[in-house]
Amino acid sequence: MTGVIDRNTSGVYIISATPFADDGALDLDSTDRLVDFYLESGVSGMTILGIMGEAPKLTPDESRSFAEHVLKRVDGRVPVVVGVSGAGLDNMARLSRSVMDMGAGGVMVAPQPGLGTEVKLRGYFAQVCAALGPDIPICLQDYPQTTGVQMSVETILGLTVDHPQIVMLKHEDWPGLTKLSRVRAETDTGDVPRMSILTGNSALFLAQEMQRGADGAMTGFAYPEMLVQVVARHAAGDVDGAEDLFDAYLPLVRYEQQLGLGLAIRKEVLRRRGMIASAKVRAPGPSLTPTDHDELTRLMGRLEKRLKELN
Repeated sequence: MTGVIDRNTSGVYIISATPFADDGALDLDSTDRLVDFYLESGVSGMTILGIMGEAPKLTPDESRSFAEHVLKRVDGRVPVVVGVSGAGLDNMARLSRSVMDMGAGGVMVAPQPGLGTEVKLRGYFAQVCAALGPDIPICLQDYPQTTGVQMSVETILGLTVDHPQIVMLKHEDWPGLTKLSRVRAETDTGDVPRMSILTGNSALFLAQEMQRGADGAMTGFAYPEMLVQVVARHAAGDVDGAEDLFDAYLPLVRYEQQLGLGLAIRKEVLRRRGMIASAKVRAPGPSLTPTDHDELTRLMGRLEKRLKELN
């Protein structure tokens, strides 16, 4: 297969928001603008139907419809990873095969909540890999803040050895820099194959993660051009330049990181930037207060000023 993720995948895989109209319906016109915006920003790939994409709030038909629409709009220009995590393996396998047939580049799977032991974790992913089959590349999502599942370095290494289709780690543990360093150092050695490592956490630690050996980012910050430029500068050896640019955006990165409110902030920024018509978050979901809007206006204004000073 071409256009699929592999063990050397790098760059920025932007996690797409799912645009809704004010009444909560899927907004496919905004989806087209958003996809075009991401591609014009220079992203290496996209990820849809993730946690930030409000996947649990979509019906199965909506998930397939949204995935098909995005994949048609992208039209093979970059790989698209589709989040397929769910309670039922049959549904996961059905969605995975469906999106791969549509042209997806791989799927992302997080552990089910409640997998509290290494044995249970490895058993679960053995079932996932058997259900999906060896031809579907998997991005393993390590996000204990949301799943409640702690995944050790040893388990991550064991999973990629036992199941060759697990080619990528989406690293979102926190604190996790030492963990990232270990995965980078202990893969591509001996019997352990290399893993691509893309990082999340709203890019809050991106500069340090790149310095620790990450291959790039898989997150949804509302200024994807920053992610692209920071990763590119780092790849070119301009570590200080990458960090200087990142620092200019840091107040907004941090503001977006507010648990429970971050998605509403991100969607509002995308709305203000003209990419989506509505900042609607499906219920149950957060909304911004007038004071939140005023703060965001000030932060965006300060960012514009700082970028002019850097240029």
